[in-house]
Amino acid sequence: MFDSLKKKFADASGKLRNKVEEEAKEENNVELIEESSEETFDEIEESDEEILDEEEVSEDEPLIESEEDDFEGEDDISEDELDEILDATLKEEAEEESEEEEKEERAGRFRSFFNRGKKDDSKEEAEEAAEEEVEEVKEAEDEVPEEVEESVEEADEESVDEEAEEEKKSKRSFFRRGKKDKSGDEEKEEKSGGFLSFIKEKSISEDDVEDILFELELGLLEADVAMDVSSVVVESVKNDLVGQKIKRSSDIEEYTYQALKNAVAKIIDVEGKSMTELLEEKVAQGEPLVVMLVGINGTGKTTTIGKLSNYYIKKGYTPVIAASDTFRAGAIEQVQYHADNLGVKLIKHEKGSDPAAVAFDAVQHAKAKGKELVLIDTAGRMQTNTNLMDEMKKIRRVSKPDLVVFVGDALTGNDATEQARKFNEAIDIDGVILTKADADSKGGAALSVGYIIKKPILFLGMGQSYDDIKEYDADWMLEQIFS
Repeated sequence: MFDSLKKKFADASGKLRNKVEEEAKEENNVELIEESSEETFDEIEESDEEILDEEEVSEDEPLIESEEDDFEGEDDISEDELDEILDATLKEEAEEESEEEEKEERAGRFRSFFNRGKKDDSKEEAEEAAEEEVEEVKEAEDEVPEEVEESVEEADEESVDEEAEEEKKSKRSFFRRGKKDKSGDEEKEEKSGGFLSFIKEKSISEDDVEDILFELELGLLEADVAMDVSSVVVESVKNDLVGQKIKRSSDIEEYTYQALKNAVAKIIDVEGKSMTELLEEKVAQGEPLVVMLVGINGTGKTTTIGKLSNYYIKKGYTPVIAASDTFRAGAIEQVQYHADNLGVKLIKHEKGSDPAAVAFDAVQHAKAKGKELVLIDTAGRMQTNTNLMDEMKKIRRVSKPDLVVFVGDALTGNDATEQARKFNEAIDIDGVILTKADADSKGGAALSVGYIIKKPILFLGMGQSYDDIKEYDADWMLEQIFS
């Protein structure tokens, strides 16, 4: 039921969302937040602020590895102090090299002296002395000040590649912003199911909705919604949407859904008392409620009379039926069939008799027997047939009905609305019953007819059996359209 309307509304909502998202992306006004996090939008903002303050990521739920410095140094050394240390180190190395050369020269002289005929023991002593001097040189060479070593290591660590540092900053920036910068010519792309799109302080403009609402209006006309009704719906949606501030993509669909729902609610909720309320009032006065049913051929007036009889019998009332369709062949037999099935009294005359006289007799019977409801069946007629429309006016003058109800076929769409308008102009109808509403996938007639003639829909025919009739409820109708 109302499948066409549902599709039109869903299409409009989806198109508006896509257009606003594309516009936001062009304005660089979109953020992508990782969907795996169970935080709400507000919680994401709070956690983002905490990350900026602490400059670190929780170890329990890391979204990206945080590259911290790989070393823990002592107090930082300034560049001037480092230069002084390096100069001192070079100077000490030069002095050590000079001392080493002198010691090697002395060792050579000692060895030469011992080779010139000294005693073996003296020679051994000299060699031992030379070796001791050589060892001293090596020890001096190995002894490098710890301060110098530390300063050199710190200098190496301080000269970390600036590109690596920029990469670390970029990674931290990705976590804070919730989006990833791809290298090369790759575009920023939203991962399917992996990210939620957020729009920062974007307002829906008139340009955003103009084309989409034009398409919606055409779609409503295709769904047999009256032109006046389509225009009212579109204008209402436009007024509700333009200027709305949105922070996330889902807001667009939510606002559109609500705007459409508000617009339709105004259309379908026409003020007026229900038939049941009027019946209760008449019973309280000791009078029967007289209802005259009108409409064109084949809309289901006679079957609807049977359904109404069954509906009010179950509520404890006793109806009587007037067979005022005296022209159509088989009309009296048809209404007789329903009356017999339900155990309802039928007032009838011979075929071709005065329809107004049959209606009058039925009203008198109800008053005499204390029956609460009179249902008058009339012959179907086109709204353009002047003679038959005049006869219908005569029935009304004679029977003085409390309600004149137009019975229309929901499947005829705009035709049902136009027929109701013509009947209303001719005899001032009080309400509408739409038959075959369960088979109406478009829903245009149900949306339009009440608004066009400013009269309420009283019942909806929902099937073939006597129980398949539903008293109209605007809230239920709204739920069916937007379910």
